[in-house]
Amino acid sequence: MSVVSESISRRVTLGYIANHYGFQLEPKFCDGVTVTSIADSLDSVRPGALFVLKNVDAPSSLSLAAARGAYALMVPASLATAAQSAGVPALLADPDPETLGALASDIAGTPANTMAVFVVCGDDDQEIQADVVRLAAFLHMLGNPVGIISASGSSSLERELVMDYPLAILDVQHTLAVCSEDGAAAMVISADSETLRPQALQGVNVDVLGSIEPLNKAQSDDMLESARSRYGFSIDERKRLVTCSEESGWLVGQTVVTGGLQGQRRLSLAIAMALDAGVRRSNIRNALRVSKEMQ
Repeated sequence: MSVVSESISRRVTLGYIANHYGFQLEPKFCDGVTVTSIADSLDSVRPGALFVLKNVDAPSSLSLAAARGAYALMVPASLATAAQSAGVPALLADPDPETLGALASDIAGTPANTMAVFVVCGDDDQEIQADVVRLAAFLHMLGNPVGIISASGSSSLERELVMDYPLAILDVQHTLAVCSEDGAAAMVISADSETLRPQALQGVNVDVLGSIEPLNKAQSDDMLESARSRYGFSIDERKRLVTCSEESGWLVGQTVVTGGLQGQRRLSLAIAMALDAGVRRSNIRNALRVSKEMQ
């Protein structure tokens, strides 16, 4: 897990978790115990945490997690005895990635729902990360406080976030929570293998998914489904993968762009994704005009 360990915004009881997700709580009279964070490594356990035992962890880590301040443990039913010896309540469960993502989002206060979430995907990790940087800069130029999740550099507004990549489900939810608490209005995520582990975006609802790849409709649909299957995010069924369009290309022509043809294509994608998010064309033109005047 990453070093992002700041407090998150929701406190939930073990009784709520057990009832809502269908887990077994032992002992049952601990249903009123409140957890304030979720962790899957000993280094990230803080007082009040729910510690989720990963398959690669030894049962001995349960007592260590309790000693570090974990208020509860989540273990498979086969380890109920080991959990009991740790001296803290246990949720008996072996959640799949979808359930773990939903739980992590729940405990974090569903931070993805407080921001517009933009995700860039494609076939070239380095190009994806460059597109993320351009999109984040463009959204900031439009007046939005922006958070970034990318192996090329994650940040919450102007604050750099130092993390260990690729990120897993809990890392992403913690980072989203930090950016939400800092006041980010938009989140830009790089969906590439250097940045994210498979299923890392479980529990994240994506507002706009884009790619700089020149694709026809069938190819776009395939890429959307491939990205959703690999990273686990949800997206409105009416949404389509956003690519550069004639309109975004025309708007690029109204300003001065550095970086040659590729720089123009990256800005075109950023504009197309902003338009898909509902930003008015007039606002984009005004921002581009101001940017041109400042050259």
